[in-house]
Amino acid sequence: MLGALTGAVEQGLIYGIMALGVYLTFRVLDFPDLTVDGSFVTGASTAAMMIVLGYSPLLATIAALAAGFIAGIGTGLLHTKGGINPLLSGILMMIALYSINLRIMGLTVENSVGRPNIPLLQSETLITKYISFIESLGIPTYYAIVVGALVVVAVVKIALDLFLKTEVGLALRATGDNKRMIRSFSGNTDRLTIIGLAISNGLVALSGALIAQYGKFADVGMGIGMIVIGLASVIIGEALFGTKSIVRITLAVIVGAVIYRLVLAFALRIEFLDTGDMKLLTALIVVLALVLPTKLSKLKKQALRKQQVEKRGGVELANHS
Repeated sequence: MLGALTGAVEQGLIYGIMALGVYLTFRVLDFPDLTVDGSFVTGASTAAMMIVLGYSPLLATIAALAAGFIAGIGTGLLHTKGGINPLLSGILMMIALYSINLRIMGLTVENSVGRPNIPLLQSETLITKYISFIESLGIPTYYAIVVGALVVVAVVKIALDLFLKTEVGLALRATGDNKRMIRSFSGNTDRLTIIGLAISNGLVALSGALIAQYGKFADVGMGIGMIVIGLASVIIGEALFGTKSIVRITLAVIVGAVIYRLVLAFALRIEFLDTGDMKLLTALIVVLALVLPTKLSKLKKQALRKQQVEKRGGVELANHS
């Protein structure tokens, strides 16, 4: 049981990077970007392909980040220069990335036009390099991946926090709030939208690259439902910790991703549930995260209104007597 919980925390922290990317588009830019399901696999396939071909795992991870940036730029160009609806832009790029990802993974096989998966069982990855380093220091490795993932996600979080407080970051946030106002100040909203989508999908691809190295494989279908997982993390984090500041909300998103994985880990301990039910569980978690805060808010307002009515009635009764 402890091992399952540790694994859930490890995965939750890595998926937290993806959730930060989803937060950037859905909450900051107010852009429903469905590219995520494709760019997650792009990051995983790029990193896995380069590792199998003998490149450094660090270089492969950086290349995966760059590939995600390019995918985000593609979605941004479809919307801003092509005039395509934001939702449709993401869908089109996601569909295109499916074939592109097959091509990327096919580069590991001579004369192959496509490949659905790449195993990394015999390859050295960032995870195996990190564990070897920890072992060489004589430190127990049981919680090593948790600590390592915590450090990586903290660096990404701090970098995103600092970026969103820069002039470009503030303009990006304002673009999501009111594009017309930014244009009135001669701001280039098209460029800001492309930048936001590029950074978002870069983070998603980085998460995909790390998950591929963590799970020792990359598969063309591993990105299915990633956008829902990212949204679940964002919604859970916001519901539990609020949205008072950028620093707080980015932390909430990461914690939301960890909580989501822990909930899944506990749910899969139930006898009649198996891994095939994960998508259904994800949908139920998102529904609960969306419905419960609204219902609780209504109940609080009703209770407050009732107290006010009772208080007003008591005052009127006292005055009448």
